[in-house]
Amino acid sequence: MNKILAALIAGLFAAGAFAQAPAAKPAASAAVAAPAAAAAPAAKAEVKAEAKTEAKPAAKAEVKADAKPAAASKEDKAAAKTAKKEKADAAKKEKTEAAAAKKAEAKPAASK
Repeated sequence: MNKILAALIAGLFAAGAFAQAPAAKPAASAAVAAPAAAAAPAAKAEVKAEAKTEAKPAAKAEVKADAKPAAASKEDKAAAKTAKKEKADAAKKEKTEAAAAKKAEAKPAASK
């Protein structure tokens, strides 16, 4: 037990030392970070401008897509109405057939 505990503690110390190792040259990294920091705002502005130009046509396309269904003709509305009615009739027919099949299955079981 003591050996396991000692190995775990040694592992924690080793991990702590390993995590702190790359702090050798802070002056050189600060000099490199300064030009990168100056370039970052320019890059952000460019990305924002591109995002705005890409977002505008997409928003207009969505508005146009929303407007098209409102301009449906009477023929389209009538066709949609008949299709909906046919679908409802088919569902009703399927439901009655399922009920009849269920009754047919129950009859032979009751006669046994």
